Amino acid sequence: MLSRKVAIYGAGGFAREVAWLAEDAGMEVVCFIDDDPQRQGELLNNIPILGLQDVKEGYPDVPLVVAVGSPQIREQLVDKATKSGFSFTTMLHPRVRSSKWVEIGEGCVITAGNILTVNIRLGKHVQINLDCTVGHDVIMEDYVTLAPGVHVSGWVHFGKRVYVGTGAVIINGTAERPMVIGEDAVVGAGAVVTKPVPSGATVVGVPARPLQKGI
Repeated sequence: MLSRKVAIYGAGGFAREVAWLAEDAGMEVVCFIDDDPQRQGELLNNIPILGLQDVKEGYPDVPLVVAVGSPQIREQLVDKATKSGFSFTTMLHPRVRSSKWVEIGEGCVITAGNILTVNIRLGKHVQINLDCTVGHDVIMEDYVTLAPGVHVSGWVHFGKRVYVGTGAVIINGTAERPMVIGEDAVVGAGAVVTKPVPSGATVVGVPARPLQKGI
């Protein structure tokens, strides 16, 4: 669902950046949403912060986008908003380059400077931050997050809730053996992933290796 108005669930740094994205895309941000009652009623960059119920009463037809970097927290907020009857919109910066062979799920946020090539599938509520490149035949399941400057080669499959840190590089797989990054995995900033990452693992370094306990 695409809309000219949007409410942004979140009131942190990324939420402010998404408000800027909305402005560049010709959209009106009616409010930020924060569950902390102490923040409700404030102005953030001249945009009011409201509670979820206030938005439901004042803007019942305006869809949301959840602008929170943590995949796990984002999933929780999406679930909460869904149970409250909200719908979601997708946000794509005008300075994103992509082919017609890119499938983008509901609630995705793709910021400025990204390049997505061909035969790519993004699940729901995926976030791709500034200046990333995504190669052919990449699959990102729901709630995947790419921090700024990530480069993903072809034939990579990200499980749900994967987080990839700033400047990381994912080397390509093949059609027969895609490079699989398992669910809930974390790829550290600047890491170079040259082999599959197990679900729940955190990998760092060049080449990327599992993070040892106590380090």
